[in-house]
Amino acid sequence: MKILLVEDEPKVAAFLHQGLSEQHHQVDLAADGLLGLRLAKQGGYDLLILDTLLPGLSGLEVCRQVRAQNTGVPILMLTALGETDDKIRGLDAGADDYLVKPFAFQELLARIRALTRRRHDVAPAGGVLQLADLTLDPASKLAHRAGQPIQLTAREFALLEYLLRNQNRVVSRVDILEQVWDTSFDTGSNVIDVYINFLRKKLDKDFTPKLIHTLVGMGYVMKEE
Repeated sequence: MKILLVEDEPKVAAFLHQGLSEQHHQVDLAADGLLGLRLAKQGGYDLLILDTLLPGLSGLEVCRQVRAQNTGVPILMLTALGETDDKIRGLDAGADDYLVKPFAFQELLARIRALTRRRHDVAPAGGVLQLADLTLDPASKLAHRAGQPIQLTAREFALLEYLLRNQNRVVSRVDILEQVWDTSFDTGSNVIDVYINFLRKKLDKDFTPKLIHTLVGMGYVMKEE
């Protein structure tokens, strides 16, 4: 894969660059947010790895501006900030996943595999998924509601695809963790609720009927009432 790594700590950047290169990835390195944003906007990357605290422009702002270009490239945030609010800010900016420093290199590789696997999974025969006026095309990675394009991150797309493939069926948080997130993900986290809210804002807030429903104590279901 072609990966953009934006990291200002020289030792961390050198370690990650060497490790990813040894895994046969092509890695471009930027030491500040401004250069990182310029490279990201040029496109052609399969994955962006962004440190949160960067000189020039923060990783969160880089993430926001990349997402404003309507690109679905997976974004993994690296952060020394482990508080839930900090993680939510990263996810809200458009990141697909986060990793708190210090971390094991093998965990980074696992997160990368999970993100890119979901991005490149080929849709089975049948193609476009539909519920009411919502359509999702796994092949082209495009979503529309009432004919309007819906911008989704890679993780939001994976979650929506899972919900649509199980429409009219209640899926639990454990089901979602196992199918959409890496199984090593913190099961005590509220990240699933955060992403469900992201989807609701994009899919249900300005449209009717509402398609994403919560069953308290049971999970979530996508259906047309």
